[in-house]
Amino acid sequence: MAKAPTPADVAASRAVDPAELASEQRTIREKSTGARSIIRSLEELGVDVVFGLPGGAIIETYDPLLDSTKVRHILVRHEQGAGHAAEGYAVSTGKVGVCIATSGPGATNLVTALMDAQMDSIPMVAITGQVGAALIGTDAFQEADIVGITMPITKHSFLVTEPEEIPARIAEAFYIASTGRPGPVLVDIPKSVQIAEADFVWPPVMDLPGYRPVSKPNARQVREAARLLATAKQPVLYVGGGTIRSGASDDVVALTDLSGAPVVTTLMARGAVPDSHPNNLGMPGMHGTVPAVAALQRADLIVALGARFDDRVTGKLAAFAPNAKIVHVDIDPAEISKNREADVPIVGDLKITAADLVEELANAHEQYGKPDLTAWWQQLNHLRETYPNGWSETTDGLMSPQYVISRLQEVVGSDDVIWVTGVGQHQMWATQFLKFEHPRQWISSGGAGTMGFGVPAAMGAKAANPDKTVWLIDGDGSFQMTNQELVTCALNNIPIKIAIINNNALGMVRQWQTLFYSGRYSNTDLETDTVPNFPLLAEAMGCVGLRATSPDEVDDVINQAMAINDRPVVVEFVCSKDAMVWPMVAAGTSNDDIKIARDMAPAWEEEVL
Repeated sequence: MAKAPTPADVAASRAVDPAELASEQRTIREKSTGARSIIRSLEELGVDVVFGLPGGAIIETYDPLLDSTKVRHILVRHEQGAGHAAEGYAVSTGKVGVCIATSGPGATNLVTALMDAQMDSIPMVAITGQVGAALIGTDAFQEADIVGITMPITKHSFLVTEPEEIPARIAEAFYIASTGRPGPVLVDIPKSVQIAEADFVWPPVMDLPGYRPVSKPNARQVREAARLLATAKQPVLYVGGGTIRSGASDDVVALTDLSGAPVVTTLMARGAVPDSHPNNLGMPGMHGTVPAVAALQRADLIVALGARFDDRVTGKLAAFAPNAKIVHVDIDPAEISKNREADVPIVGDLKITAADLVEELANAHEQYGKPDLTAWWQQLNHLRETYPNGWSETTDGLMSPQYVISRLQEVVGSDDVIWVTGVGQHQMWATQFLKFEHPRQWISSGGAGTMGFGVPAAMGAKAANPDKTVWLIDGDGSFQMTNQELVTCALNNIPIKIAIINNNALGMVRQWQTLFYSGRYSNTDLETDTVPNFPLLAEAMGCVGLRATSPDEVDDVINQAMAINDRPVVVEFVCSKDAMVWPMVAAGTSNDDIKIARDMAPAWEEEVL
């Protein structure tokens, strides 16, 4: 007989039924306080690292945390850093990330990270202290209705009212966060509940009426999807971040191998299909590759796998893929047909669905034959050869950011490296010029586009993967939002490596001002050529600070950074503010209007048709 799942499985398994926990023998019953029950619950769930910052409303929980030998607490310098670190931990491991904050401003400082996790489907549990139950609603000191504030940007929220509820609520939070479409869950616990005494009973009885995520897809819909894929002349697999969240990468690779269809991988799906795979056309969308954008526009069938049809990919929605039928696979039924009507909607866990689709496609090939995609690939390969990623050298004497990032890829390589970015131009250059061969080696903020994400997310990834090299590529603007977490890294032996692309500007906004606002650079000059001195700032925070100002210095400072493993390293690369991200589809325009450089479009009329 198979072993019954335990609550520890909740954090790691997407298939545990909470009702099954009730049937397990209750082996633990201890006298406890609410605060101690919080820590004991985390221990029983197998949590090894939490990120947090104490305060008056959560101080009761920090007392028993001091005695825990199983849970490592990393004291951040700002609660937003705790949230992004929990995200980095979660994305790099597939486990639930955990952060802790106090009430009021401590809790509201988590809002940005919670929204980021919600947009990118990251499993995270945030535990917040709240003022005493008798004070709720009185505008007490450091009171904020964090459950109400975060309701639109979390998967679920709990306000715990009794100490004996704590084990069940925390176990439920982990289950909700890690099953179905992953996301952040908030557990708000008043100080009075933390102080009160109650038995700690484990495993708890969980009660989640109405929460039944569908994992097994409808077999008839899968067969129809296979039929369409077997008969399409110009199919495309549109692969989103759900592929990585569900652990379906191998199955999606098998699907492209069997179908012969090209693959495009969104920003959140980089690494889901190896960049070295011959069917991988790269990233679609606003700053995607020409062949990836063209493939979606010209497709007669798009099989969307864990993707959202968001505006950064589709461009002007009415003009997106006008001749394509849509197969949309997603575990969240709310996403299907939300932006683009699906001809074949499939609700289900992508790992299960992709495996089923491979099996049904083999059957469809027997019935309908294997399609001849030679002409389709002739078009796409022509575009791939004609419009590879590249850049024009700058004219102001400063380095090209693209050169720096391409050298990082060449010198550092891809094996056992986790790449993290902030948000901005550097993020787009990173996804263009780095190579990803494995899932979970790329961590970035997609749906929210959160500047400041990089440093704490890299910290969380390194804390979760101490044996792997973690490189953060950040911009001078993004870096300055959360760089205080370098202190956290230095004090906690978290030796991340940071490449700052210092172009002296809020680069992405400046690019738009160049292209669409006649060069009126309103408040985008950061003056980082004068202040701060990034290497000195790094040294002041207990890190090693390096700088490169010319191409012949780049390889040397990268090698220096790679040789230092006892402290965080910050390398400033002084780059041109005139460098732009190309290709580009301007916001609100059709993907057919993609530009490969300023005022330069692909010669569509001259392409092989």
